[in-house]
Amino acid sequence: MINAIETIGAAISSVKDVATSSSTSSAQSILGGAAIAGKSQSFAEVMGNMAAEMTNSLKQSEVSSIQGIRGEANTREVIDSVMNAEQSLQTAIAIRDKVVSAYLEIARMSI
Repeated sequence: MINAIETIGAAISSVKDVATSSSTSSAQSILGGAAIAGKSQSFAEVMGNMAAEMTNSLKQSEVSSIQGIRGEANTREVIDSVMNAEQSLQTAIAIRDKVVSAYLEIARMSI
């Protein structure tokens, strides 16, 4: 599943290089810091950033889960990581549903 997400992220980033930062606030991470820098970002860049962050979240969750199974991480860290990954995945699914819905609505319009 993560490989499929990485493929999507790679396809989006081929349109434009994706810059990610793990220490930004959630608003900055969604906008990629464009509002602060005064630059505008394309839709592809925003989607690419979100895909990359979601992939990183899922990978971190897997690593944390494996560490929990081995007894190297405490339960709280594992649960926080898995819940963060679940929230990222649910956000991606909701965005996908909205994009598909918008596409279908546009396709139904008469020219």
